[in-house]
Amino acid sequence: MARPRTSPQPEVPGLAARKIAADIVDGVLRRRVPLDEQLSGRSAHLGLATLPDRDRALMRRLTATVLRRLGTLRHALLGFLDKGFPRDAPRTETILLVGAAQLLWLDVPDHAAVDLSVRLAQADRRAARYAGLVNAVLRRVAQNRDAILAEPATRDTPDWLMARWTRAFGDDTARAIAVANGHEPALDISVKSDAAHWAERLRGRVLPTGTVRTVAQGAVSLLPGFTEGAWWVQDAAASLPAHLLGDVRGLNIADICAAPGGKTAQLCAAGAQVTAVDRSPARLARLEENLVRLGLTAETRAVDALEWQGGPFDAVLLDAPCSSTGTIRRHPDVPWLKGEADLAQLISLQQRLLDHAVTLLKPGARLVYCVCSLEPEEGEAQVAALLARNPQVARDPVRAEEVFGHAEFLNADGALRTLPQMLPDPDPRWGGLDGFFAARLIRTG
Repeated sequence: MARPRTSPQPEVPGLAARKIAADIVDGVLRRRVPLDEQLSGRSAHLGLATLPDRDRALMRRLTATVLRRLGTLRHALLGFLDKGFPRDAPRTETILLVGAAQLLWLDVPDHAAVDLSVRLAQADRRAARYAGLVNAVLRRVAQNRDAILAEPATRDTPDWLMARWTRAFGDDTARAIAVANGHEPALDISVKSDAAHWAERLRGRVLPTGTVRTVAQGAVSLLPGFTEGAWWVQDAAASLPAHLLGDVRGLNIADICAAPGGKTAQLCAAGAQVTAVDRSPARLARLEENLVRLGLTAETRAVDALEWQGGPFDAVLLDAPCSSTGTIRRHPDVPWLKGEADLAQLISLQQRLLDHAVTLLKPGARLVYCVCSLEPEEGEAQVAALLARNPQVARDPVRAEEVFGHAEFLNADGALRTLPQMLPDPDPRWGGLDGFFAARLIRTG
C-alpha cells in the first residue's frame, strides 16, 4: 500500500526575512563583510533573490537597527544572561540581537518577535539547545523595554571612537554625534531640476541645501522619478563639495575616486565635462549605469588614480578613501568593521592622492579635497600637511553664502565641516546629515 504524499511545510511568514537578517549580521560581526556587499552585488545574500519586497524592507531595517544599536542591545541582553552569550553556539547571540531589536525599535508584536526568534534557534544545530534561553531572555527584554530605551545612546559608539570625538570636538558635541548616529536617517536625493515638484511627489521637503529629503519607505527604484532619471540618491552633506567648485559650466573636471557617482552626476548636470576615475571596475560600472538612467554623460577611467596621468584640468574633485566615520547613520557597520589601527594606512593613501591631484591641475585651478570622516587627521591635518610641504598650493576659503548661508558648516579656516547632528528637526526622522570635511585649494604656480 502506497504511503500518502505529504506536502512540504509552508514557510512561517516573516521567518525568512529574520534568518537573512541574522546571516547578514553574522557576516558583519564575525566575517567582517561590509553591509553593502551583503545587500547587493556579487557578494549579496542568495536568499534576497526570492524575498518579497515587504520582507526585504523589513530585513534591511532590522539589520541596520541591530548594527546601529549594537552597544545598547549587547548591554541589555548580557544583563539577563548569568554566563554571557553561549560560546559553543555563537548564532544564539545573533538571534537574541535580532529578536531584541524587534522588541525595542520595530513595530513588531512581542509574541511574533519572540516566537520567530525561538524558531530561528530551533533551526540552528548548535543554537537549538538554547531555544528556551532565547524565549526567556527576550520575554525579559519586553518586560524591561522602557528601562532599556532610557539607556544613553553613547553606548552604541565604540570607546575608541567616543574618545577620539571627545578630543576633537569636546564632550557635548561628541555625545550629540553619538545620539544623532542612533537615529535612522531619511532618504536624501539630488534632483536635476524643480526640487519643489519632486518634494511634493515624494511627500518630502526641500532642505536649504537644495536636497529633497523624504522618509518614504520601500525600494528606491520604485519611487516616482527614479526610472525617468529625474534624481539620484545623495546625502545632503555629500552634495556640498561639488558646490564648492562654483560655476562649472564648460570646465574640464576630474572626479577622482568617483564611485558611486553622486558628485559626478552633480558636475555633469551643472554643465561640466567630467572625467570620472575609480580603481574598481565594478563600482565604475554602477556609476555608468546611473549616468545612463539620468541621461548624463562622462568619460570614465577604471584605473588606480595614483597611476593615472590626465589633464591638466580646470578643477579636480578628490573624494578620498577614508574611515567613513561621518556616515555611521547610513552605514551602521562602520564602527564594527574598522578600528583606530586602520587610520595610518588611510592617511598615507590620502596624502599620496592629494599630492598627485595637485599635479593634474592647471595653474590657478581649484582642487576640492573631501572625506566623509569625522577624524581630524583625515581632514584638517591632512590639508595643513599638504600646504606645509607644497608651496604651490594655497587655501581658497569657502564663504557662508556658498554653503547656503550655513556658517555653522564652516571651520575657522574656511573649510567645510559638517556633523551628524546638524540640520536638526523636532522629529529626528527629518534631521541630521552626514559628517563631511571638504577644503577648497588653489594651485598658485
